[in-house]
Amino acid sequence: MSIAKTYLPKEAEEKWYSYWLQNNFFRSVPDNREPYTIVIPPPNVTGVLHMGHMLNNTIQDVLIRRARMKGKNACWVPGTDHASIATEAKVVAMLKERGISKKDLTRPEFLNYAWEWKEKYGGIILEQLKKLGASCDWERTKFTMDDNLSEAVIDTFIHLHKKGLIYRGIRMVNWDPQGKTAVSDEEVIRKEVNQKLFYIKYSIASTSEFLIIATTRPETIMADAAICVNPNDERYTHLHGKTVFIPLINREIPVILDEYVEMDFGTGCLKVTPAHDLNDYELGQKHNLQVIDILNDDGTLNAKAEILVGEDRFTARKKIAAMLEEAGQLEKVEEYKSQVGFSERTNAVIEPKLSMQWFCKMEDMAKPALDYVLNGEIKLIPEKFTNTYRHWMENVKDWCISRQLWWGQQIPAYYLPNGQYVIAKTIEEALEHAKATDPNLTLADLTQEEDVVDTWFSSWLWPISVFDGFKDPNNADINYYYPTNDLVTAPEILFFWVARMIMASHEFRGQLPFRNVYLTGIVRDKLGRKMSKSLGNSPDPLDLIEKYGADGVRVGMLLSSPAGNDLMFDESYCEQGRNFYNKLWNAFRLVKGWEVDTTLPNPNQVAINWFDSRFNQAMVEIEDNFAQYRLSEALMATYKLVWDDFCAWYLEMIKPTYQHPIDIDTYNSTIKFFENILKILHPFMPFITEELWHDELFGERETLDCCIVAQLPTNGEFNTQLLADVESVKQVITQVRNIRNTKQISPKESLSLSVKANSGINHLSYKAILTKLANLNELLVVNDKLNGASHFLVLTDEFYVPLNEDIDIDAEKERLEKERGYLQGFLKSVNSKLNNERFMANAKPEVIDAEQKKKADAEAKIRIIEEALAGLAN
Repeated sequence: MSIAKTYLPKEAEEKWYSYWLQNNFFRSVPDNREPYTIVIPPPNVTGVLHMGHMLNNTIQDVLIRRARMKGKNACWVPGTDHASIATEAKVVAMLKERGISKKDLTRPEFLNYAWEWKEKYGGIILEQLKKLGASCDWERTKFTMDDNLSEAVIDTFIHLHKKGLIYRGIRMVNWDPQGKTAVSDEEVIRKEVNQKLFYIKYSIASTSEFLIIATTRPETIMADAAICVNPNDERYTHLHGKTVFIPLINREIPVILDEYVEMDFGTGCLKVTPAHDLNDYELGQKHNLQVIDILNDDGTLNAKAEILVGEDRFTARKKIAAMLEEAGQLEKVEEYKSQVGFSERTNAVIEPKLSMQWFCKMEDMAKPALDYVLNGEIKLIPEKFTNTYRHWMENVKDWCISRQLWWGQQIPAYYLPNGQYVIAKTIEEALEHAKATDPNLTLADLTQEEDVVDTWFSSWLWPISVFDGFKDPNNADINYYYPTNDLVTAPEILFFWVARMIMASHEFRGQLPFRNVYLTGIVRDKLGRKMSKSLGNSPDPLDLIEKYGADGVRVGMLLSSPAGNDLMFDESYCEQGRNFYNKLWNAFRLVKGWEVDTTLPNPNQVAINWFDSRFNQAMVEIEDNFAQYRLSEALMATYKLVWDDFCAWYLEMIKPTYQHPIDIDTYNSTIKFFENILKILHPFMPFITEELWHDELFGERETLDCCIVAQLPTNGEFNTQLLADVESVKQVITQVRNIRNTKQISPKESLSLSVKANSGINHLSYKAILTKLANLNELLVVNDKLNGASHFLVLTDEFYVPLNEDIDIDAEKERLEKERGYLQGFLKSVNSKLNNERFMANAKPEVIDAEQKKKADAEAKIRIIEEALAGLAN
């Protein structure tokens, strides 16, 4: 078939993705091959594709496609997370648009609307991943609220409660007033914000004096239970045993003594508000202080505040500041910076709140999960995250697993009329347990817990539950695919997803859930800011695919994304990716356009042998990079092999003269090389490689003979001497081309080239390549240097290009002196390393050897230049 002048990505992407799906290339079922398994970090069902997803899923697809081409049974399980907080917020917003309030609905009615929303919008992100080329087994798509997965969550809860690892109690939690739910410590994002520090006067009882207390939260003074001073602070000795009055409401509270107060911070006096600060709560417990919660769940002031009831906490802050100033009880206000917690899901300012919640004990489960990583059974890539992981796991806190929402798995606790509760899978089972307390109880007497479990409490089961490992723990799928191989995710969820999956896998299967955890970096803009919609600095991934093609975007994402390091993304990377596939396309058009003459001899055996060696050498480098999960480096090694070695050098070496045929041996070798290049490129650029794979140039293809399942080339032998010799030849060609540029000699004008006898390699062996690519009319070996010739040095070989025109002596001197100056500066930097004792003591022998070779090379070039300058002076 004829090949188009330009590659049309959109057409190829739609055609081949449909073809792969129709022929079940992504489908995996257990067989006798080695399995290779990845479970997708399930994106939120509310989500749409963003740059982080693009990077994460491109990496997963490269790994899964490569495993498939290595003959493994590759299984990539896709799915979505029900995202309790985010989804409930979306459903509430949808209802509001319809004039419906959540509080007017029953739970079943609300959940019907939630499922309606999920069915309409919940699959968007997975459809978008298909545009990227994600080769997931879509028949295995899971959702964290599928029946089997939800049942696994309930069974898990019951199991852990029976073991005494789940309990219920009043604790200080992170409260999201917008989501109206508790969130875990890991879902709180700390940000430094500009605030105001208010210095408030508290009157001392039975005196005309007052204390000054500094606080950023004047709206909570109505919840104060005490004023605390350090017992060693002599400034406040006279306050021991005294009481003070809270401004505006004049409630009397005691002055307490505790060394917790830092004497040099603020005024040295601390207002203690047990209901609204974790540290204050612990101080209150220690001193048996009253706990007064003045905030409603939505962050407004309640009746216990006595004033400004119903006002939002931030509105109240401004109003109370004004009221204090009017009452003469505000000493001053200062600008102040401090860390404030924000909800990861709603971006609302977190409110510390005492609340009855369900908790999961983590300490015992954390120990084996830490051991898996420390003993190397699970590898974190890069290793630098091991210390972070260790710190978290050694300082783990109990996990608040309850959320005050309706969307999610409802906690299987059933309350009796007397306030006691029983844990059971169904209300019928709960009744049987409850009758042990009171035989007269009926189903109507039981009330199920309103709260749902934290979304992470379902996703920590993900690698097991996607293979139905709870309901059927010995089924064929989980026995074959589990443990999985690689997990690709973001470092920010290392603890509250990755670590918890390891805990769950050990608890429920007694083994690890995966062997390697590849931690991607954050995608940032050129200014170093994290890409986000709120900042407006993130391109739409689908727009990028439309503009540059999926292959171009994939290459662009991977070119600068080493594991664990942030990617400073620029759209030019995608442009570079597009240029790369266009280079490949044009190279293919060149080869396809050649006419073959079977009677011609093969004049290109040296070039063929060289590229065969170079390909095998590159394969070793590429394999090594993949083995160490250096995907960016693996792509760059592939990129250089294709762009530089194959397109820029090999094809130029063997390209026949215009309108002349090529010999059959060279042609067949080139087709073989091209086919292997398509194979190693396929994981990175699946669409263009599949498009070219099916061209008639490679002969007839069967339906299932596709690049996606072609066998990757294996490492072959390579001739290091041949590779070194050709590198030298390439430098000679480059130097001749440089002379043409500096002397403004046309590329079409033939030149003579002489090499001084006793050179390092026999350049006459490479005469055909040199003559062709440097456009030489002769290549001579001479015994003496040629005067009046432009000369250069490659390694230890001296070359001369005799020039017909008169040489501008002054210009040539200036050029040589400039080059000598550069080399002298370079030599100085090399010598500084070699003269550095620390460098010589710590550097590897091969590094020192390389520096010494640089020194010898620079000294030889300087000697040749000085001889040339001496000749010009004569």
